[in-house]
Formats: sequence, C-alpha cells, structure tokens
Amino acid sequence: MTDTASPSALPDGQALAALVAGKLCHDFISPAGAISSGLDLLKDPTAQDMRDDAMGLIEASAKKMVALVAFARVAFGASTSAERFSGAELGELVAGMAEGGRATLDWRADGGDYSKAEARALVNLAWLTMAALPSGGAAVVSTRRDGGALEITGLAEGARARLKPEAVAGLAGRPLGEGLQGQWIQPYWLWLTANDAGGTLEVQADEGRVSLTAHMPN
Repeated sequence: MTDTASPSALPDGQALAALVAGKLCHDFISPAGAISSGLDLLKDPTAQDMRDDAMGLIEASAKKMVALVAFARVAFGASTSAERFSGAELGELVAGMAEGGRATLDWRADGGDYSKAEARALVNLAWLTMAALPSGGAAVVSTRRDGGALEITGLAEGARARLKPEAVAGLAGRPLGEGLQGQWIQPYWLWLTANDAGGTLEVQADEGRVSLTAHMPN
C-alpha cells in the first residue's frame, strides 16, 4: 500500500494522543472491571461459596492487566530506560497478549536485539498479525537483517484470516472513514512508526491469508 492521505487530513499530536489513550482505556477496562467484580464478591458475605471463583477471576484478570501494560509500554510508549530490546523479551510481550486466544503464534524473532523504533514496529505488527485471525489459525512472525536494515514479516493463515476496513486504512496511512476508531489507531500507529523511521509498510490480504511486512532502515 503506497497511497496516503495528505498531512492535513490526519490527526495532529493532541488528537493522536487522545486516540491512543482511548484505545488503552478500552483495553484496560475489561480486566480492571473483572478485578473489581472479583473483589466485590470477596467482600459479599452472601457469596462466600464463590470465593474460589472470585480469586480465579482476580488472578486471571490481574495477569491480563500486567500483560497489557507491559505490551503498551513498548508498543505505544517509551518503555523503560532501555534503548534496545532482545527478541526473546519482545516475544514474551506478544505471547502474553495472545494467551488464551484462538490463534497460535510462531515467534521467529528471537535472535539479535532491536532499537526502540524497531521494537515498537515489531510488537505492533505481531499483534496485528494475530488480530487478523479472529476465528483461529496460525501466525508466524519473523525478522531479517540486511546490511543493518530490518525486515519484519507477519503471516496470518486461517479459514477467516482478514483485515477490517479500518485496519486497511490505518496500515496505508489513511484517515479513518467509517468504522471504529479503536480498530484504526493501532494499524495507523504501526504505519506511523515505520514512516517516521524512514521505512515502509506492505500489506497483502487474500482469502485465508494476510501478510504484513515492515521495512525499517538502518
């Protein structure tokens, strides 16, 4: 995809920040609400027979919240003071997000390390590859270095592998037309990450197969 919108048609810094914040709030509200519900059950004297269920709900939801925060710090923020990330630790971030989902993840990006921009592109591309398999399937994420430049590839194969129209627009660097902002902002953020680094993003979507490739220059 090479067609992009004019800069004036795309969100400015404040609007972009609001969209990212809105997505994060949407992602966090479900596990946070589940933790709150579990705590309410623990405090309810008439629901003591559900104590084990409440503890299980709290534990699972807290684990999901930690995974979301750890992922978001790299995918959308500046993360920690670390300037580079290993492929193995980035794989753990994506695996934490994918746990419990219908698709399987084959992570082939363990070797070497990655700069902040490369790490941001890698984890977002990996998660969007998984998201292209709402009904299950196999996702393969791999990286390759060529003279210092990095190529990141995500391949999703499954019976209903697909990209929503909002994601297609975002991955092409186009503004959202119709549809949900929450389905658009992360694909657009991936495009913006690659574009700001002087790289490119290629997308191919066929029946049962979606391929995402980011080229990040040295």
